[in-house]
Amino acid sequence: MNENQNKLKIAIVTGGASGIGLAIATEFIRNNIYTIIIGRDKLKLQKAKEKLGELCETITFDLSQLDGIPSLIKQISARHQQIDILVNNAGINMKKEFCEVTDADFMQIIQTNVLSVFSISREVVSTMLPFKSGCILNISSMAAQYGIPKVIAYTAAKSAIDGMTKAMAVELSPKGIRINAIAPGFIYSNMSAKALDSDPERKAKVYSRTPMGYLGEPEDIGTTAAFLVSDAAKYITGVILPVDGGNSIGF
Repeated sequence: MNENQNKLKIAIVTGGASGIGLAIATEFIRNNIYTIIIGRDKLKLQKAKEKLGELCETITFDLSQLDGIPSLIKQISARHQQIDILVNNAGINMKKEFCEVTDADFMQIIQTNVLSVFSISREVVSTMLPFKSGCILNISSMAAQYGIPKVIAYTAAKSAIDGMTKAMAVELSPKGIRINAIAPGFIYSNMSAKALDSDPERKAKVYSRTPMGYLGEPEDIGTTAAFLVSDAAKYITGVILPVDGGNSIGF
């Protein structure tokens, strides 16, 4: 890392190689934030790095391996001295009928979407406390705003993220660390478009209850994330902000 990078804010974005995570990393780099993206797929990470350039660093790591998280953050902290921003974006979903979800299925979602978020947040907060500054941004979901069928474990996980966001904000904000969350609505991707096109009833429901009448773009989450971790949002903490075209309040 050169001297110029040493003066930049340092961010970690988990699941930063594609989709919403990549959009957030792209916006951070546009705002001159040195961004470390963590993911499981080395090839995806390499492609993201090619797109994002020299302000991007990639780390291949499976965040469900909780035992490795403390040493991962120690290494990052040793290399960069200060971690200013953590975005907990990595997550997995599973669509299954309620009675078909096994204990192992449920635990797998909780492990990745809740336990790893807690573990990496704890380690990063430990590095932020001496500086009395920092921002953590969690990625929630519409699943925590209202009931969605066939995603029971994911719903439980994202509801836990909302609760953790508030509890962390109350405990850590007096120590200079702000915690917020974004709850994305239906965001356009090849995967979401394919899923909706194959289920016309679901597609009609999504559009009819979204007052703005169209799907969001990953960039909509990226720009919101950049705002929430910036000094422009210095008096905002403990917020779970829907970015959903009004979907969560739609009739």
